[in-house]
Amino acid sequence: MTTKFFLIFVSLLAVSSSAAAQFSTVSDRTLLEYYQAQKYVEAATYLKSVYKEPVSDPNALRNLAYTTQMAGKLVEAEAYYQRLFQLDTTKLSVLNSIAGINLRRGNLQKAQTYYLHIISVDSTNFYVLKQMADISSRNNDTTGYVKYLSKANAVNGDDADVASDLSNWYVNVKKYALAQAVLNTAITADPENVVLLQSLLKLVHAQSNWAETVKVGMKLLQLGDGTYPTALKLGQAYYKLKNYMCCLETLAGMEDIQQTETSFYYMALSYKALKNYPKSIVYFERAITEGISPAIPTYYGEMAGSYQEHKRFKKAVYSYEKGLQFEERPLLLYSLATLYDSDLKDKAKAVRYYKRYLGTNPPAVQQVYVDYTKSRISALASRL
Repeated sequence: MTTKFFLIFVSLLAVSSSAAAQFSTVSDRTLLEYYQAQKYVEAATYLKSVYKEPVSDPNALRNLAYTTQMAGKLVEAEAYYQRLFQLDTTKLSVLNSIAGINLRRGNLQKAQTYYLHIISVDSTNFYVLKQMADISSRNNDTTGYVKYLSKANAVNGDDADVASDLSNWYVNVKKYALAQAVLNTAITADPENVVLLQSLLKLVHAQSNWAETVKVGMKLLQLGDGTYPTALKLGQAYYKLKNYMCCLETLAGMEDIQQTETSFYYMALSYKALKNYPKSIVYFERAITEGISPAIPTYYGEMAGSYQEHKRFKKAVYSYEKGLQFEERPLLLYSLATLYDSDLKDKAKAVRYYKRYLGTNPPAVQQVYVDYTKSRISALASRL
């Protein structure tokens, strides 16, 4: 049994014992077995069988509230906590539990109301300040987000999560000195915290401090952080320092699924700087391909169809041809062929695009189009 679990269980046993005068005795052994097996639903059912309504003893209510909360019965748990709060409105721990339940249920406004009540009494409650920052973020309330993060950081400057979030925000708005001050305190307390070092990497990279970016990036790699943001920033720093081989080694070391337009671009630039022009061209092409949405031909095809329906045939031709520049899709060729055939009455171009359509070996689901294309080629060829 973990220390945390043991302490929770001991406190609950104390609750059970103190409530025994009013209710049937709770079997500590039975309750322990349920908790150890994490059978909170069964534990809640058991406690309800012992604590008969109406329950007014605060210890019994607290026991029921905690157990139903752990069982995921959040509505019941909140009801028990509300009854506890009515018995003693000074219990901030009860308010905190009610707020937490509402946060789990996505009721941000209710959770915020309870947390604000706690802050009005205990303005330096670190946990509640963190929760208020989270709620503000989820409500897209930037002012509140920064306000509560700053207050939480002032209460506990060593907390890595708060320091990281606050410094990242400062970097985003280019308040680099404030970001550095926040990170200095937290990193002094925990020099090998990956979350903090990632934020530091973001800061020095934003400042174009390339030597420091390499230093922090290498430390992150040594700590096992090979994520895309870290590798990319490190690779970019090597390129800016004209250490092209290290840039290539860093970026090429990423998994294929991590590669992006930007990583390919810096690899291309590095090969170009090393005068390896063939490889430079290959990676520039990969950067271009990665940067283009595979859906662009579809967009052009749909736009061309709209132009065609609107009788703006030149615009339709242009849009089909633009789509084909990105990818020679069978249906784009077929649509362009039918446009020349039916609307523009240009037999030669219709035959040309019908033939190009057949040359793509269209899938079996397009057999109707294939048959029609062959019949039109035969009919049009006889008139040319």
